[in-house]
Amino acid sequence: MHDYHAPSDLLADRIILVTGAGSGIGRVAAKTYAAHGATVILVGRTTSKLESVYDEIEAAGHPKPAIVPLNLEGAVVKDYDELAMVIEENFGRLDGLLHNAGILGSRTPLELYDPETWNQVMQVNVTAPFLLTRALIPLLRQSADASVIFTSSGVGRTAKAYWGAYAVSKFATEGLSQLLADELDDDRHNIRVNALNPGATRTNMRAHAYPAESPGNNPPPEDIMPIYLYLMGRDSQGINGQQLDAQPK
Repeated sequence: MHDYHAPSDLLADRIILVTGAGSGIGRVAAKTYAAHGATVILVGRTTSKLESVYDEIEAAGHPKPAIVPLNLEGAVVKDYDELAMVIEENFGRLDGLLHNAGILGSRTPLELYDPETWNQVMQVNVTAPFLLTRALIPLLRQSADASVIFTSSGVGRTAKAYWGAYAVSKFATEGLSQLLADELDDDRHNIRVNALNPGATRTNMRAHAYPAESPGNNPPPEDIMPIYLYLMGRDSQGINGQQLDAQPK
């Protein structure tokens, strides 16, 4: 998976939604999916960032993407249902869903953790992916071959001190991914669901989490795209309910 070489047309004619598409891993994943033929639905909080990604994809001559500004912290059920209706009206189905958006919160002892920050992290990292997935499952069912990728973390598998709500939210993400994979794992469904841990990657979130670390020691998001392509393309059919790592151990 880590040295997967994707054919240039791997995602041709596929409709793929990426959250947190304005920066970091989400931005690179959106551009990478588009470069392999996908029509990408760019979801994020900051319209200007989404427009920048849109312009880069269009300038490269890839399929024209779509922009959906959405603040996951404040979005409610109605917002997700409306997003699903827009996708249905314009595309009729959804072939891929990358849950990339997330926030770090505070790195502090649990006894000092601010409850408001806790709720904010849980809202963005857990509740929002649940509500979005719930709204989009009918559209994923319209695909002949759909893939859902949840973004996990090493601290979502082994908790470490001071990671607070972020660690707990990633444990919940793993559980949500496993539950959904098990529910959809039968002959009636065509949707595979997996959790992917990007590992130490050169992003702003990583820099905030490890301020003393030299960013140059970590690979850029471009270097971990092979597994993102593999999981979103046809070659990963049958891979379901797995806990995967974007970087070799």
